[in-house]
Amino acid sequence: MKIGLLFGTFDPPHAAHVAIAEHMRRTQGLDQVWLVVTPLNPFKQDRHISTEQHRLAMTSLAVHDHPGVESCGFELDLPKPNYTVDTLRFMRQRWPEHRFALIMGSDNLEGFQRWKDPEEILDHHDVLVYPRPGAEMHVAVSAFKDHPRVHLVTDAPIMELSSTRVREEFASGRYPVGAVAPEVIQYIREQALYRD
Repeated sequence: MKIGLLFGTFDPPHAAHVAIAEHMRRTQGLDQVWLVVTPLNPFKQDRHISTEQHRLAMTSLAVHDHPGVESCGFELDLPKPNYTVDTLRFMRQRWPEHRFALIMGSDNLEGFQRWKDPEEILDHHDVLVYPRPGAEMHVAVSAFKDHPRVHLVTDAPIMELSSTRVREEFASGRYPVGAVAPEVIQYIREQALYRD
């Protein structure tokens, strides 16, 4: 199978994450898309995030009625700090029968040269890039914009939604209906997440 990988902290997972996963699965010849719940991003070490168990539970709830979109928590058990190149190397060994494509926003493509061993990632994997606000500028400054394994998926939906904004809504006592799956809202309420 060809599987798209959308990595994230998913704190919480929201409608934009699912919409991008669905679009990539439908339009890029992917059999599945996995939302890979990650430990704290090495570039975001100063941020408090919800526990791994909460984030994995919310991601599973967010995708449960989206066939072909799965939540995965295996990276949480890998040695830390987690770098995408190391996780992908593990995945090639663990699932040699699958081909994996990395899904990222154009803002991540802009900084891709700062990732650990980006050339090794591109030796083995296609990178499917969806537009984020300011996408043209992100792509223009990327050292990898013309790489044959980097594919700009320009018809993917551009969504302004962010997990930061969703957390702020919950912290203010509002429930962002439409931005987050009802099951995830219920879980956040029951677990009293994102309260100041």
